[in-house]
Amino acid sequence: MDVVDEITLTGVRAFGYHGVLPEERTRGQEFVVDATLYLSTASAAASDDVTDTVHYGEAAQRIAAVVAGEPVNLIETVAARIADELLAYDLVRMVSVTIHKPQAPIPVPFSDVSVTIRRVRAGATVGTAAP
Repeated sequence: MDVVDEITLTGVRAFGYHGVLPEERTRGQEFVVDATLYLSTASAAASDDVTDTVHYGEAAQRIAAVVAGEPVNLIETVAARIADELLAYDLVRMVSVTIHKPQAPIPVPFSDVSVTIRRVRAGATVGTAAP
């Protein structure tokens, strides 16, 4: 199997207007995103050149742009849009995206609500080699 490395961004914060309720669409709220990109970093490690990997600063900006972008009803949709954006990087074979909605309008005490999705690039092989 192929060796797969990970680049993980944790706690990317952005303001958006996603939700089913009208007040979510007018007031908006902060969303928090965790994303893991699965790819080989072997070329980047050998060259020590950022152009041989995914620049995590740029990936964070793409995530924030999706969250701040066109409002949708469901965080599942936001997560899928983020996954599509991250899979646009040629090196990325698979992504895992968790979107947190800590201020969701839930009528009982809670700490967080989140949705996690995983998407694999069509035709990609994802796995890890034995140590």
